Amino acid sequence: MSEQHAEFRNRLRRLDRKHAQAGQGYTAKMRADGLIVIEPRKKAQSRISGRSVILFVAAILLFKGLLMASLGYDSYNYRVAELRQGSTLEQAGAWVMRSDPLSTKIAEKLMPILR
Repeated sequence: MSEQHAEFRNRLRRLDRKHAQAGQGYTAKMRADGLIVIEPRKKAQSRISGRSVILFVAAILLFKGLLMASLGYDSYNYRVAELRQGSTLEQAGAWVMRSDPLSTKIAEKLMPILR
């Protein structure tokens, strides 16, 4: 009797879990055989992964280092200073493109390759 009772409790837990998931929304789909199946809506996951963010930041740092190495530090800093004098969008670009230690290190590594 205790085995049947445990099985019954497990079924109740599964039903409670399905009911809670259905409370968050559900979708109805028709299968190929014509049976309509109702499934709980899946939780929305972010489309932007951490890996994508890291790759984007790395690409920006590499781009900044490449510009510093090809233009030279003085010319690069002059152009960023010119951006700071512009519109709000240009000022935001100047903030992103400002010289930082990591992009300076990248520029130092790229200078011998570019010259």
